[in-house]
Amino acid sequence: MGAAIVRRLAREGADIAFTYAASDQAAEDVVHELDAAGTRVLAIRADSRDPAAICRAVEQAVRELGRLDILVNSAGVFYAGPIEDVTLEEIDDTLAIHTRAVFVASQAALVHMGSGGRIISIGSCFAQRVPYGGVTLYAMSKSALIGFTKGLAREVGGRGITVNIVDPGSTDTDMNPADGPTVEAELELMAIKRYARPEEIAAAVGYLAASESRFITGVSLAIDGGFTA
Repeated sequence: MGAAIVRRLAREGADIAFTYAASDQAAEDVVHELDAAGTRVLAIRADSRDPAAICRAVEQAVRELGRLDILVNSAGVFYAGPIEDVTLEEIDDTLAIHTRAVFVASQAALVHMGSGGRIISIGSCFAQRVPYGGVTLYAMSKSALIGFTKGLAREVGGRGITVNIVDPGSTDTDMNPADGPTVEAELELMAIKRYARPEEIAAAVGYLAASESRFITGVSLAIDGGFTA
């Protein structure tokens, strides 16, 4: 999903700095692809669990690209299972990536953002509807992003900066492939009986990053095939 968002924003004319945690080859492939298309692109290895690494990545992006107009928070992790089995390590890891990293990255980015800036986070349809058990931790962490988005939208709206969240439903990614073991159960909950493509989530991010969306802030945009209908 992150790679699809990078490609979409690059196609819209943005210079790109993106972070990655471990996949050096995948990051290098994206850099080569965008570089060949004429995009200025910077790949920064930074783990979202590490606040200092997040801040360094923001500063490096500004230093090497010259400015920062759009921040997309898209890192994610998924632990599932009965609440009795959830460990403290899983709680800490989920909250570090889904909530603390978003807060820290936004703090760091806002130092450099002017009017027209955009902060966009990737949430989840589980923030709005949880039709079965085993995803309590994940749903809690993604729900927190809604409060963050609304609060920050109020805080920085006067500066001409918008803050929004995209809530995807089942999307064909490494985390939740369209040929995985839970596909049939997930499709039963949706009005449109297929998984989203990462490019469809990226299109929503592209819209929220564009000038046409400058009057939209503090909202959650569901791209979920009717999961929350």
